[in-house]
Amino acid sequence: MHPLSPGAFVRRRYYVPRARLPVGTMVDLPGRGSTYVTDTPGPRPDSPTIVLLHAVGCTGVMTWFPSIEPLSRRYRVVTMDQRWHGLGIQSPEFSIHDCADDVAALIDELDLRDVIVAGFSMGSIIAQRVWRQHPDKIDGLVLCATTDRFRSTVAERLFHQSLEIAMAGARGVSRSRTATRASRQAARVLDLDPADMHDWVLSEFRKTSPWAVGQAVAALGRHHSRPWLGRIDVPTAVVVTLRDKVLPADNQIALARRIPGATVHDIDAGHAACVLESERFVPALLEAVDTVNARRRDSRRRASGTA
Repeated sequence: MHPLSPGAFVRRRYYVPRARLPVGTMVDLPGRGSTYVTDTPGPRPDSPTIVLLHAVGCTGVMTWFPSIEPLSRRYRVVTMDQRWHGLGIQSPEFSIHDCADDVAALIDELDLRDVIVAGFSMGSIIAQRVWRQHPDKIDGLVLCATTDRFRSTVAERLFHQSLEIAMAGARGVSRSRTATRASRQAARVLDLDPADMHDWVLSEFRKTSPWAVGQAVAALGRHHSRPWLGRIDVPTAVVVTLRDKVLPADNQIALARRIPGATVHDIDAGHAACVLESERFVPALLEAVDTVNARRRDSRRRASGTA
Protein backbone atom coordinates (compact mmCIF):
# COMPACT_ATOMS: atom_id res chain seq x y z
CA MET A 1 0.00 0.00 0.00
CA HIS A 2 1.40 3.39 -1.01
CA PRO A 3 1.46 6.01 1.74
CA LEU A 4 -0.98 8.85 1.28
CA SER A 5 0.35 12.18 0.08
CA PRO A 6 -0.11 15.06 2.57
CA GLY A 7 -2.91 16.48 0.43
CA ALA A 8 -4.68 13.14 0.22
CA PHE A 9 -4.31 12.58 3.97
CA VAL A 10 -5.83 15.99 4.78
CA ARG A 11 -8.55 15.46 2.18
CA ARG A 12 -9.52 12.10 3.67
CA ARG A 13 -9.40 13.13 7.33
CA TYR A 14 -10.70 16.71 7.40
CA TYR A 15 -13.53 18.68 5.92
CA VAL A 16 -12.26 22.02 4.60
CA PRO A 17 -15.00 24.45 3.55
CA ARG A 18 -14.89 26.16 0.18
CA ALA A 19 -14.79 29.93 0.21
CA ARG A 20 -13.82 32.82 -2.01
CA LEU A 21 -10.25 33.84 -1.17
CA PRO A 22 -9.39 37.55 -1.09
CA VAL A 23 -6.41 38.80 -3.06
CA GLY A 24 -3.84 40.57 -0.90
CA THR A 25 -0.69 42.62 -1.29
CA MET A 26 2.49 43.38 0.63
CA VAL A 27 2.10 46.50 2.78
CA ASP A 28 5.08 48.37 4.19
CA LEU A 29 4.75 49.46 7.82
CA PRO A 30 7.22 52.35 8.10
CA GLY A 31 10.18 51.51 10.28
CA ARG A 32 8.88 48.00 10.97
CA GLY A 33 8.88 45.92 7.77
CA SER A 34 6.45 44.55 5.21
CA THR A 35 3.64 42.06 5.67
CA TYR A 36 0.94 40.43 3.57
CA VAL A 37 -2.46 42.12 3.94
CA THR A 38 -5.91 41.52 2.50
CA ASP A 39 -8.44 44.35 2.55
CA THR A 40 -12.00 43.38 1.63
CA PRO A 41 -14.40 46.34 1.33
CA GLY A 42 -17.66 46.44 3.21
CA PRO A 43 -21.08 47.36 1.77
CA ARG A 44 -20.44 51.12 2.21
CA PRO A 45 -17.37 53.37 2.12
CA ASP A 46 -17.93 54.20 5.80
CA SER A 47 -18.50 50.61 6.97
CA PRO A 48 -16.78 49.88 10.29
CA THR A 49 -13.59 47.85 10.02
CA ILE A 50 -12.74 44.52 11.57
CA VAL A 51 -9.06 43.57 11.72
CA LEU A 52 -8.63 39.80 11.98
CA LEU A 53 -5.57 38.31 13.73
CA HIS A 54 -4.69 34.69 13.07
CA ALA A 55 -3.74 31.61 15.08
CA VAL A 56 -0.21 30.32 15.64
CA GLY A 57 1.37 28.49 12.71
CA CYS A 58 -1.23 29.87 10.31
CA THR A 59 -1.65 32.88 8.05
CA GLY A 60 -4.27 35.59 8.14
CA VAL A 61 -6.31 34.19 5.27
CA MET A 62 -5.89 30.58 6.37
CA THR A 63 -7.42 31.20 9.81
CA TRP A 64 -10.23 33.43 8.59
CA PHE A 65 -11.13 32.43 5.01
CA PRO A 66 -14.57 30.97 5.93
CA SER A 67 -15.42 34.18 7.82
CA ILE A 68 -14.20 36.91 5.48
CA GLU A 69 -17.03 36.96 2.94
CA PRO A 70 -19.87 36.74 5.54
CA LEU A 71 -18.25 39.55 7.55
CA SER A 72 -17.77 41.70 4.44
CA ARG A 73 -21.55 41.94 3.98
CA ARG A 74 -21.52 44.32 6.96
CA TYR A 75 -17.90 45.34 7.56
CA ARG A 76 -14.62 46.21 5.90
CA VAL A 77 -12.45 43.16 6.61
CA VAL A 78 -8.66 43.31 6.96
CA THR A 79 -6.29 40.39 7.58
CA MET A 80 -2.54 40.45 8.06
CA ASP A 81 0.22 37.90 8.46
CA GLN A 82 1.83 38.28 11.89
CA ARG A 83 5.59 38.31 12.41
CA TRP A 84 7.40 35.15 11.34
CA HIS A 85 4.16 33.73 9.93
CA GLY A 86 3.39 33.40 6.25
CA LEU A 87 4.71 36.52 4.52
CA GLY A 88 4.85 38.50 7.75
CA ILE A 89 7.67 40.66 9.06
CA GLN A 90 10.96 38.86 9.70
CA SER A 91 12.75 40.18 12.77
CA PRO A 92 15.59 39.02 15.06
CA GLU A 93 13.13 38.04 17.80
CA PHE A 94 9.45 37.12 17.99
CA SER A 95 7.53 39.31 20.44
CA ILE A 96 3.81 39.56 21.15
CA HIS A 97 4.40 43.22 22.02
CA ASP A 98 5.92 43.82 18.56
CA CYS A 99 2.97 42.05 16.93
CA ALA A 100 0.56 44.39 18.71
CA ASP A 101 2.58 47.40 17.57
CA ASP A 102 2.42 46.05 14.00
CA VAL A 103 -1.39 46.01 14.19
CA ALA A 104 -1.41 49.63 15.36
CA ALA A 105 0.98 50.57 12.53
CA LEU A 106 -1.31 48.87 9.99
CA ILE A 107 -4.32 50.77 11.35
CA ASP A 108 -2.38 54.00 10.78
CA GLU A 109 -1.01 53.00 7.37
CA LEU A 110 -4.46 52.08 6.00
CA ASP A 111 -6.10 54.99 7.86
CA LEU A 112 -8.68 52.63 9.35
CA ARG A 113 -11.65 54.02 11.28
CA ASP A 114 -14.17 52.49 13.71
CA VAL A 115 -11.87 49.51 14.25
CA ILE A 116 -12.85 46.27 15.96
CA VAL A 117 -9.93 43.88 16.44
CA ALA A 118 -10.77 40.16 16.46
CA GLY A 119 -8.30 37.39 17.17
CA PHE A 120 -8.34 33.61 17.23
CA SER A 121 -6.08 31.76 19.71
CA MET A 122 -2.66 33.48 19.33
CA GLY A 123 -4.47 36.30 17.53
CA SER A 124 -6.71 36.84 20.55
CA ILE A 125 -3.61 37.24 22.75
CA ILE A 126 -2.24 39.84 20.34
CA ALA A 127 -5.65 41.55 20.27
CA GLN A 128 -5.53 41.92 24.06
CA ARG A 129 -2.10 43.52 23.74
CA VAL A 130 -3.33 45.89 21.04
CA TRP A 131 -5.80 47.33 23.55
CA ARG A 132 -3.14 47.38 26.27
CA GLN A 133 -0.57 49.20 24.11
CA HIS A 134 -2.80 51.27 21.81
CA PRO A 135 -6.23 51.73 23.45
CA ASP A 136 -6.88 54.90 21.45
CA LYS A 137 -6.75 53.08 18.11
CA ILE A 138 -9.54 50.53 18.59
CA ASP A 139 -13.24 50.65 19.40
CA GLY A 140 -13.96 47.01 20.24
CA LEU A 141 -12.53 43.53 20.78
CA VAL A 142 -13.67 40.04 19.78
CA LEU A 143 -11.59 37.33 21.46
CA CYS A 144 -12.00 33.77 20.15
CA ALA A 145 -10.57 30.63 21.78
CA THR A 146 -8.58 32.80 24.17
CA THR A 147 -6.94 32.88 27.59
CA ASP A 148 -5.43 35.43 29.96
CA ARG A 149 -2.38 33.35 30.75
CA PHE A 150 -0.64 30.11 29.96
CA ARG A 151 1.33 28.04 32.48
CA SER A 152 -1.79 27.79 34.64
CA THR A 153 -0.98 24.13 35.43
CA VAL A 154 2.25 22.29 36.22
CA ALA A 155 2.10 20.51 32.86
CA GLU A 156 1.72 23.81 30.96
CA ARG A 157 4.60 25.38 32.88
CA LEU A 158 6.91 22.46 32.14
CA PHE A 159 5.90 22.46 28.47
CA HIS A 160 6.59 26.17 27.94
CA GLN A 161 9.83 26.15 29.94
CA SER A 162 11.21 23.21 27.97
CA LEU A 163 10.11 24.78 24.70
CA GLU A 164 11.89 28.04 25.52
CA ILE A 165 15.12 26.12 26.13
CA ALA A 166 14.74 24.16 22.90
CA MET A 167 13.91 27.26 20.87
CA ALA A 168 16.97 29.11 22.15
CA GLY A 169 19.06 26.69 20.11
CA ALA A 170 16.95 27.26 17.00
CA ARG A 171 17.15 31.04 16.96
CA GLY A 172 20.22 31.04 14.74
CA VAL A 173 18.32 29.13 12.10
CA SER A 174 15.31 31.41 12.45
CA ARG A 175 17.47 34.49 11.93
CA SER A 176 19.29 33.05 8.95
CA ARG A 177 18.74 35.09 5.80
CA THR A 178 19.16 31.93 3.76
CA ALA A 179 16.42 30.16 5.73
CA THR A 180 14.14 33.19 5.40
CA ARG A 181 14.67 33.43 1.64
CA ALA A 182 14.12 29.68 1.23
CA SER A 183 10.92 29.80 3.26
CA ARG A 184 9.50 32.68 1.23
CA GLN A 185 10.56 31.15 -2.08
CA ALA A 186 8.84 27.89 -1.11
CA ALA A 187 5.73 29.85 -0.19
CA ARG A 188 5.63 31.43 -3.64
CA VAL A 189 6.18 28.12 -5.41
CA LEU A 190 3.46 26.47 -3.34
CA ASP A 191 0.97 29.30 -3.78
CA LEU A 192 -1.50 27.11 -5.61
CA ASP A 193 -4.66 28.05 -7.40
CA PRO A 194 -7.05 26.70 -4.74
CA ALA A 195 -9.07 24.45 -7.00
CA ASP A 196 -8.75 22.04 -4.07
CA MET A 197 -9.01 23.81 -0.73
CA HIS A 198 -7.09 21.02 1.00
CA ASP A 199 -4.04 21.66 -1.18
CA TRP A 200 -4.34 25.39 -0.56
CA VAL A 201 -4.50 24.89 3.22
CA LEU A 202 -1.31 22.80 3.08
CA SER A 203 0.40 25.48 1.00
CA GLU A 204 -0.52 28.07 3.63
CA PHE A 205 0.83 25.86 6.43
CA ARG A 206 4.13 25.55 4.60
CA LYS A 207 4.60 29.31 4.54
CA THR A 208 5.50 29.27 8.25
CA SER A 209 8.61 27.45 9.45
CA PRO A 210 8.59 25.08 12.44
CA TRP A 211 11.12 27.36 14.13
CA ALA A 212 8.70 30.27 13.88
CA VAL A 213 5.92 28.21 15.44
CA GLY A 214 8.16 27.18 18.32
CA GLN A 215 9.29 30.73 18.99
CA ALA A 216 5.70 31.98 18.90
CA VAL A 217 4.48 29.30 21.32
CA ALA A 218 7.36 30.09 23.68
CA ALA A 219 6.43 33.79 23.56
CA LEU A 220 2.78 32.97 24.21
CA GLY A 221 3.87 31.10 27.32
CA ARG A 222 5.00 34.42 28.80
CA HIS A 223 1.63 36.11 28.23
CA HIS A 224 -0.21 37.22 31.35
CA SER A 225 -3.05 39.74 31.02
CA ARG A 226 -5.04 38.94 34.15
CA PRO A 227 -3.81 41.99 36.15
CA TRP A 228 -5.25 44.47 33.63
CA LEU A 229 -8.21 42.73 31.98
CA GLY A 230 -10.56 44.56 34.33
CA ARG A 231 -9.45 47.88 32.84
CA ILE A 232 -10.52 47.07 29.28
CA ASP A 233 -12.94 49.86 28.43
CA VAL A 234 -14.10 49.00 24.91
CA PRO A 235 -17.04 46.71 24.07
CA THR A 236 -15.77 43.13 24.11
CA ALA A 237 -17.17 39.76 23.09
CA VAL A 238 -15.63 36.36 23.79
CA VAL A 239 -16.33 33.38 21.51
CA VAL A 240 -15.84 30.26 23.65
CA THR A 241 -14.99 26.89 22.09
CA LEU A 242 -16.57 24.48 24.56
CA ARG A 243 -14.75 21.33 23.38
CA ASP A 244 -11.35 23.01 23.25
CA LYS A 245 -8.48 20.71 24.30
CA VAL A 246 -5.82 23.42 23.85
CA LEU A 247 -7.36 26.31 25.79
CA PRO A 248 -9.96 24.92 28.23
CA ALA A 249 -13.41 26.46 28.01
CA ASP A 250 -13.42 27.23 31.75
CA ASN A 251 -10.37 29.47 31.26
CA GLN A 252 -12.02 31.23 28.32
CA ILE A 253 -15.18 31.91 30.33
CA ALA A 254 -13.15 33.08 33.33
CA LEU A 255 -11.38 35.60 31.09
CA ALA A 256 -14.72 36.92 29.81
CA ARG A 257 -15.94 37.45 33.37
CA ARG A 258 -12.87 39.58 34.16
CA ILE A 259 -13.62 42.04 31.34
CA PRO A 260 -16.33 44.56 32.28
CA GLY A 261 -19.49 43.96 30.26
CA ALA A 262 -17.99 41.28 28.02
CA THR A 263 -20.55 39.06 26.30
CA VAL A 264 -20.04 35.31 25.88
CA HIS A 265 -20.90 33.46 22.66
CA ASP A 266 -20.23 29.76 23.15
CA ILE A 267 -20.19 27.01 20.54
CA ASP A 268 -19.96 23.24 20.80
CA ALA A 269 -16.68 23.01 18.94
CA GLY A 270 -12.95 22.40 19.34
CA HIS A 271 -9.89 24.60 19.01
CA ALA A 272 -9.76 24.53 15.19
CA ALA A 273 -13.39 25.63 14.90
CA CYS A 274 -12.57 28.67 12.77
CA VAL A 275 -11.98 26.31 9.81
CA LEU A 276 -12.86 22.72 10.63
CA GLU A 277 -16.20 23.60 12.28
CA SER A 278 -16.88 26.85 10.48
CA GLU A 279 -20.60 26.11 10.19
CA ARG A 280 -20.77 26.63 13.97
CA PHE A 281 -18.03 29.21 14.32
CA VAL A 282 -18.99 31.76 11.67
CA PRO A 283 -22.53 32.46 12.98
CA ALA A 284 -21.15 32.89 16.52
CA LEU A 285 -18.43 35.21 15.23
CA LEU A 286 -20.97 37.31 13.34
CA GLU A 287 -23.15 37.54 16.45
CA ALA A 288 -20.15 38.57 18.56
CA VAL A 289 -18.97 41.22 16.08
CA ASP A 290 -22.49 42.62 15.65
CA THR A 291 -22.90 42.83 19.42
CA VAL A 292 -19.64 44.72 19.83
CA ASN A 293 -20.48 47.04 16.93
CA ALA A 294 -23.95 47.82 18.33
CA ARG A 295 -22.48 48.61 21.75
CA ARG A 296 -19.79 50.73 20.10
CA ARG A 297 -22.44 52.81 18.29
CA ASP A 298 -24.56 53.15 21.43
CA SER A 299 -21.64 54.36 23.55
CA ARG A 300 -20.72 56.88 20.85
CA ARG A 301 -24.31 58.19 20.75
CA ARG A 302 -24.41 58.53 24.53
CA ALA A 303 -21.07 60.33 24.51
CA SER A 304 -22.21 62.77 21.85
CA GLY A 305 -25.53 63.35 23.68
CA THR A 306 -23.76 64.38 26.87
CA ALA A 307 -21.08 66.44 25.16
